[in-house]
Amino acid sequence: MSTKNFKHVDYLWDDQKAAALGDDQVALFLYRSNILGADLRITNYGGGNTSCKTIEKDPLTNEEVEVMWIKGSGGDIGTLTKAGIAGLYTERLRNLKNVYGGLADEDRMVGLFNHCIYDLDSKAPSIDTPLHGLLPFKHIDHLHPDALIAVAAAKDSEKVTKEIWGDTMGWVPWQRPGFDLGLQLEKCLNDNPGIRGIVLGSHGLFTWGDTSYESYMNSLEVIEMASEFIEKKIKENGSVFGGQKIQSLPSDERKEKASQLMPLLRGLCSSEARMIGHFTDTDVVMEFINSNDLERLAPMGTSCPDHFLRTKIQPLVLQLDANEDLTDADQVLEKLKPAFEQYRKEYRDYYNTCKKDNSPAVRDANPVIIIYPGVGMFSFAKNKQTTRVANEFYVNAINVMRGAEALTEYTSLPRQEAFDIEYWLLEEAKLQRMPKEKPLSRKVALVTGAGGGIGKAIADKLAEEGANVVLTDIAEDRLKEAVGTYAKDTASYAVCDVIKSESIAESYKKACLEFGGVDIVVHSAGLAISKPLEDTTEKDWNILQDVLVKGQFELAKQAVAVMRKQGQGGDFISIASKNGLVSGPNNVAYGTAKAAQQHMSRLLAAELGNDKIRVNTVNPDGVIVGSKIWEGEWAEGRAKAYGITVEELPAHYAKRNLLNEIIYPADIANGVFACVAILEKTTGNIINVDGGMANAFVR
Repeated sequence: MSTKNFKHVDYLWDDQKAAALGDDQVALFLYRSNILGADLRITNYGGGNTSCKTIEKDPLTNEEVEVMWIKGSGGDIGTLTKAGIAGLYTERLRNLKNVYGGLADEDRMVGLFNHCIYDLDSKAPSIDTPLHGLLPFKHIDHLHPDALIAVAAAKDSEKVTKEIWGDTMGWVPWQRPGFDLGLQLEKCLNDNPGIRGIVLGSHGLFTWGDTSYESYMNSLEVIEMASEFIEKKIKENGSVFGGQKIQSLPSDERKEKASQLMPLLRGLCSSEARMIGHFTDTDVVMEFINSNDLERLAPMGTSCPDHFLRTKIQPLVLQLDANEDLTDADQVLEKLKPAFEQYRKEYRDYYNTCKKDNSPAVRDANPVIIIYPGVGMFSFAKNKQTTRVANEFYVNAINVMRGAEALTEYTSLPRQEAFDIEYWLLEEAKLQRMPKEKPLSRKVALVTGAGGGIGKAIADKLAEEGANVVLTDIAEDRLKEAVGTYAKDTASYAVCDVIKSESIAESYKKACLEFGGVDIVVHSAGLAISKPLEDTTEKDWNILQDVLVKGQFELAKQAVAVMRKQGQGGDFISIASKNGLVSGPNNVAYGTAKAAQQHMSRLLAAELGNDKIRVNTVNPDGVIVGSKIWEGEWAEGRAKAYGITVEELPAHYAKRNLLNEIIYPADIANGVFACVAILEKTTGNIINVDGGMANAFVR
């Protein structure tokens, strides 16, 4: 692989991989897009756009025509594939200039892009389509590098552009993306022939090349030049953000504070709809939030549209001391409420001041980004990916402010311009096209015993239905293998011994740090011991009571503390057993523990109803295939009790239930899903998932 000496960006071009693509320009454009999107300093998730132009045969005329291939609306260049791009006739796109009616005609023009489609499998063309189509180059990159947006957002941006690149770069002032901005880029190129790129004021960068590699190298070189210039200015200035105002807490203390605070913040941010959280305390973040200039810069808001569309126009800065005692949740909540109320009021004032007759209705007025000086930065959004990306975008915004302040002075978009982007009818249409959320979207579930068997099946089902899941188990190797089966931003794990309250506390801390809190707790961890009375030891009795009963008690107690902080209710599910209801032979210790689990659930349901915390029990029976407790002595003990062989157990259990069905872990998972997503007005209940056992009927 070739190597290039770039200090501020990653050179990722692999000559062998590129050579394997041959002369397939679309494949090379996709390859370039993916490696550009792999570096968050170049562009963040979903940001930027890339394109290429090729000569294709028109299926209607057999004539050779130029086709532009471009990232489709809402795509991500880092993960872009052929399925995510649009292919358009370049000439038709350029001919739209003949019918363009000016700035008031922008939204109509987007609909006309569809009349330019060449590839019938195209994704919807993005708003940036004319920006690429009206330029003549074969390969084009439109990126949002932190260094370039710093130049674009700096006071006297055009002058700074000249200072860095001389006459080799063009510059156009801020304008909302659309057809007219494409015309402005075309004019800039015509007025400045031979330039290598264009800086878009308060927006980003356009660069190009005759080949995919040339475009890639041009982009990296332009970004590197800006980055080097900014670093030089920072050294000359001697400090950034006006220097440090407060000291960070040590890393462990920051994370402890964050885990305590996140459920409270999550509850406040969820006043209109439940949110998922993310926390970061990297050096870049801490430098900004601990600085003298935080109070001046944070209210200004972000500049690049891609930033504020995901982070809202500005963050909420908490007026809490870094050493604030957070143990009294009610007291802390009372301190936080006025800041949230003020933020919501200011956001609605911003909406009412800037709205137009056809503006979409005001959206959720809660903050997305929350800053706690000395501790770190939180974000809250509808799912983990969205909140993580919002967090990353605000880090980009910090880098932009850092660079712009070093160059001259940071400037943000005027509020009306920002509003016109945020509440653009085309953006609203994009939101309306998004798929319907899954039933458990926006919820966080913690499942014990999730390293395999029934626990893993439950976690799988909850994740499939949209929940974020925290898997816990005593065996880390099983957990690592299990968590690897989930998509990114879906699952996390914590090693947890439910006998130890401090181990349970660490698991909840992990759930709070990773996702903001917890909404669903499923106690599936367990073991089974089947012995006659005379063979049952005190050790057998104690371990069953500790894991099944004491473990459930401590899990519930700590779960309720988190759920009450959030103020959003919740679900606690106990995975018990038919054996808690049915008197069977050789089962005194196990059956007693399971009965205790069931009655504890009823007691908790009676106590927690006012908190909207629902407590229910799912009773499996005969789950042999795929269940961990049937490995080893338990299966042998049950076989002996029924006078059959271990191999005969599955058929025996299937034949004895009314439906003559084998019960699988997935069936138990479906029972849990019913409790948390369908039976929303049920608490204190027992759901038997056993194929129908008359002697286990609750009534």
